[in-house]
Amino acid sequence: MKPCFGDLLSFTLTAFVELMDHGIVSWDTFSVAFIKKIASYVCKSAMDTAVLQRSLAILESMVLNSQDLYQKVAQEITIGQLIPHLQGTDQDIQTYTIAVINALFLKAPEEKRQFDEDNVSILDCPLTEMAHILAQKQLRSIILSNVIRSNKPINDEMAHQLYVLQVLTFNLLEDRMMTKMDPQDQAQRDIIFELRRIAFDVECESNNSGSIEKRKSMYTRDYKKLGFINHVNPAVDFTQIPPGMLALDNMLYFARHHQDAYIRIVLENSSREDKHECPFGRSSIELTKMLCEILKVGELPSENCHDFHPMFFTHDRSFEEFFCICIQLLNKTWKEMRATSEDFNKVMQVVKEQITRALTIKPNSLDQFKSRLQNLSYTEILKLRQSERMNQEDFQSRPILELREKIQPEIMELIKQQRLNRLCEGTCFRKISSRRRQDKFWYCRLSPNHKVLHYGDLEESPQGEVPHDSLQDKLPVADIKAVVTGKDCPHMKEKGALKQNKEVLELAFSVLYESDEYLNFIAPDKHEYCVWTDGLNALLGKEMTSEFTRSDMDTLLNMEMKLRLLDLENIQIPEVPPPIPKEPSNYDFVYDCN
Repeated sequence: MKPCFGDLLSFTLTAFVELMDHGIVSWDTFSVAFIKKIASYVCKSAMDTAVLQRSLAILESMVLNSQDLYQKVAQEITIGQLIPHLQGTDQDIQTYTIAVINALFLKAPEEKRQFDEDNVSILDCPLTEMAHILAQKQLRSIILSNVIRSNKPINDEMAHQLYVLQVLTFNLLEDRMMTKMDPQDQAQRDIIFELRRIAFDVECESNNSGSIEKRKSMYTRDYKKLGFINHVNPAVDFTQIPPGMLALDNMLYFARHHQDAYIRIVLENSSREDKHECPFGRSSIELTKMLCEILKVGELPSENCHDFHPMFFTHDRSFEEFFCICIQLLNKTWKEMRATSEDFNKVMQVVKEQITRALTIKPNSLDQFKSRLQNLSYTEILKLRQSERMNQEDFQSRPILELREKIQPEIMELIKQQRLNRLCEGTCFRKISSRRRQDKFWYCRLSPNHKVLHYGDLEESPQGEVPHDSLQDKLPVADIKAVVTGKDCPHMKEKGALKQNKEVLELAFSVLYESDEYLNFIAPDKHEYCVWTDGLNALLGKEMTSEFTRSDMDTLLNMEMKLRLLDLENIQIPEVPPPIPKEPSNYDFVYDCN
């Protein structure tokens, strides 16, 4: 009869949950005995899955819907009794268990109460001690190993509960974030002294060591090197909320747990004399404020969001470690941008973009997040911005595409003229004999009227342009039949040419004229190869197809498009042209010049 009782009980609890969802009966009407009974189903080691699931759902609803019931539920349930349900394999049970934990976090009283580690009842824990529960009962590591890194894909409901837990955990930082530093508080000032001591390896001087003015001057010098805005009393920098004391906490954590990186950043910037130093103190304060905005510290969880980050479940001090990675990124980006103090806000915008882009891939660990940031350099951010601008909807609209098509011939003509001008300047080529000796040169250039190729041998490589009169041979452009490249060139087909290396093969081209006569070239580099093959094809009226031409076309076309659309920024471009109005009934309004 036990299975029958289990089924009957689960059906009864299911009916109860659905009845309460209608909101007809108030949650406050239930007795302590009823709560104890539901809690007993959760606390039992072996319980029917359906009964356990419904019981957890009822407890969650009780906590969320009544502050009085929160007090009663919190007396019956401990974190230790909930953890075994996370270690199972049933994702629904895990989801409901995390939902109960989230509800208890959300309703926890803000006033401080006694925290007893031996019997961790939720009721006995102040909100500020919730983080200790995560560490003491290893809740975070259990969620990481049994839920996030399990073989089962995470469904939307589980993702939402993990997101809620992440937000509530970060909200424990709100108290420090909204606490101003008291410039007269010696204990708080000692933290700043500690930052100075670690950075410059100095001990706090006694009151008798030197004059007061000398010590003040020394402190001011060091606080300036640390990058504080107020060099005389840096405690004033932490009176801004947010980020308040949270910024100082992050700086101290970085200095103690990543001491080498901290010292390197401070000394590297304090020793610079080119106005490109990155102010560590000011950067840390603004970065902490930015991270709080990104992670929405202090905000209530959204009901429809599933945006949780697995990496924040991998470390007991995940926010502090997150800060440590990002402050090193900020210093790196500052150097890449060669920024000065005037560029501070611009650097912070780039850093914010780097962080948010790295977070979109949902790194599984802080190391993965750090690796992703390494690939998002300032140069890469600029490339991504340009690519996204060109892929925006406006740039794919019909009027824009028609404008691009209209501009392309003009740009191609510009590239063609540049190639022909380069051919008129001429190039020195090496001669490769059958013995592979490369000590002879010859020069080729196009006449200014684009009708003749002048060429001839040289004794040595010229320092500048070679005049037309000194080049003995001529080839009329009208006699050129074709331009061939690579393996199709005669000098690449000769005996022993197959042994030519790949680099030479890629630089070879030939001009066919008259009856099977060839003028053979091997360009000095890829750039000259593209210039000459493009130029010769342009002379023959053929398409220029080199990589160099495609690159120039993209660059010049994008620049021209931006210039032409500059006055239309933030203006919606219509998909179709406006209709042509009907002709007027008469033209009497036209002025008669006679």
